[in-house]
Amino acid sequence: MRLYLVRHGQAAPQGGDSGRSLSTRGKADVRRVADFLVPLGLRVDRVLHSGKRRAQQTAELLAGAVGAAQNVEQVPGLCPMDDVDSFAYTVNGWSEDTMVVGHLPFMEKLLSRLITGDEDYSTAMFWPGTIACLMAGEDGMWSIGWVIQPELLMGREHNNT
Repeated sequence: MRLYLVRHGQAAPQGGDSGRSLSTRGKADVRRVADFLVPLGLRVDRVLHSGKRRAQQTAELLAGAVGAAQNVEQVPGLCPMDDVDSFAYTVNGWSEDTMVVGHLPFMEKLLSRLITGDEDYSTAMFWPGTIACLMAGEDGMWSIGWVIQPELLMGREHNNT
């Protein structure tokens, strides 16, 4: 099983916490990442998000690129300060490739918890729009397959013409 952990794209500063949408740059960054994923043929069974507007928009933009446009859903437990241990326990029971879109500090803590067993042991930085691919081993341990940040793809649209 593969688990794709995603931090939402850059948010606009206006609105309340739940109502903050992606900024223009945030939308462009997430589209750039989605465009990068399409030729890879990456597929997931579902895309889950926190329900906050910026996470929902990120999930919807990425879902089409990974073949899950009809399987985007809001789930509890992905907000910035939610309990990482209980969500990690839930993830360990999944068998379907899944993309999860959330927020800081939750996403960094979840990655650390799955990789090291300690949510406070920093393993990777989650800049806006970052995706980390985790792979479950037969022993129940997780490993990082790859991490991509939108900044790494800057200028990509010009290089593919």
